[in-house]
Amino acid sequence: MLAINLFLPNLRHRRVVAGTVGRVFLALSGIPFTVEGLERLPKTPCVVVANHASYIDAVAIVAALPPEFAFVIKKEMVRVPLAGLLLRRLGSQFVERFDRHKGATDARRVLRLAASGQSLMFFPEGTFDETRQIAKFLGGAFTTAARAKMPVVAVAIHGTRSVMPPGGISIRRRPIRVEILAVLPADEARLKSRELIANSVGDPLAP
Repeated sequence: MLAINLFLPNLRHRRVVAGTVGRVFLALSGIPFTVEGLERLPKTPCVVVANHASYIDAVAIVAALPPEFAFVIKKEMVRVPLAGLLLRRLGSQFVERFDRHKGATDARRVLRLAASGQSLMFFPEGTFDETRQIAKFLGGAFTTAARAKMPVVAVAIHGTRSVMPPGGISIRRRPIRVEILAVLPADEARLKSRELIANSVGDPLAP
């Protein structure tokens, strides 16, 4: 996929290729993959938020969503060989989590992108660990949605922790399901989306 995307000049075409390759990868790996509720996605720009439990979440969400979405990702990923280059080629936005000044600069850049009409996808937990729970959602996705006057779409990713557990490198042939749950107004989405996702995947809310 990286070799192909290096030579495709059009961003949308690069995203289409990424989605196709993601679906082919899951199929060749023997992982049943389904997407439910795509008809719930707004036809206008929006912000998608999803739970995060495994490195393979990124493959699943790229395979599931249409190519209109830019991914907002922790800045540490830019230093991962090949993955950082591929993510940049897909128009991903990298956000600093530990330096407040740099993080604010990144947040303003993401907001400008949203204000231009670009749909965005966030993992608002920020990261994941071995604890099976839905961590508290960071505020960036919801602040961006509110200021850009975009709705928030809650998405539940099922099964990825079983396919590739945290800390593991092997892939198990277990089903993955991506479920579009609901479209929410930005001002109530931070709490509501977290509750909807937790109820859907069956994981507890972190205190």
